Amino acid sequence: MKKLFTNYNFEFNKNEKKLVSTFCKQVLKQTEGDNRFFAENKVFKSILEKLGSGDETIKFTKEERTRLQHQMQENVKHIKKEIGKAGFIKRWLYKSMLKQYEAILEKHFKG
Repeated sequence: MKKLFTNYNFEFNKNEKKLVSTFCKQVLKQTEGDNRFFAENKVFKSILEKLGSGDETIKFTKEERTRLQHQMQENVKHIKKEIGKAGFIKRWLYKSMLKQYEAILEKHFKG
């Protein structure tokens, strides 16, 4: 049975906040200047502002939560593909990033 109400409040620890804000900056850098990604830019700028506010509990809108979750899932898929092609050092770095992203997805976006 599907849940009626979804919680859009997040309590990220310091490391998670840093990782998510770095991820948002990365998305913004890749999409800036392209009008096709106007909505995406708006959402990720809003997420960045909320993460930088210093609040303990961060409240996302449904769209912010959905886009962040989707982009992180896509990034996890991309990293998994890259691990197969990477050399030893790159693979080690990718595995570390993969673990962190998967942990955030599991902790905050499952259910």
